[in-house]
Amino acid sequence: MSGWENFFVGELGASAALTGLVFVGVSINLTKIMASSILTNRALEALVALVAVLFICSLLLIPGQSFLAIGIEILLIGLIDWVMMSLLQLNSLRKTQAQYRRAFVRWGVVSQVAAISFVLAGIVVLIFGINGLYWMVAATLLSFLAAFTDAWVLIIEINR
Repeated sequence: MSGWENFFVGELGASAALTGLVFVGVSINLTKIMASSILTNRALEALVALVAVLFICSLLLIPGQSFLAIGIEILLIGLIDWVMMSLLQLNSLRKTQAQYRRAFVRWGVVSQVAAISFVLAGIVVLIFGINGLYWMVAATLLSFLAAFTDAWVLIIEINR
């Protein structure tokens, strides 16, 4: 794992800070967000994306782990992330008016790809070892992008 520690420390700090910002953004528009189950799901999606990064990076900083343990940790959190994203998005999709479903699906693709990237990272680490960690870069950046998109809607677009 030599050389990856700085990446995980950086992403851990970034995900913690961004999680705090999402909480602040949600608290600013809490009344409007609570009035819509779609927006509450979107807020939870942002938090799930960021907390997945936070948990995985925290676990990967534990010294002396085998690649079996690392792969299982990434895979399990990735699966939990993917299942939660899927359930939240399916729930929201059912409640979305027909004319907005195309935009809804475009927005959801990034979250889905991010979560699936964590699952792939876990599988690749289990099969190939350290090279699977490169999938973590993609999964982390996509998770941040998904959370940024959700945060933008919850802070800015909600007030238009």
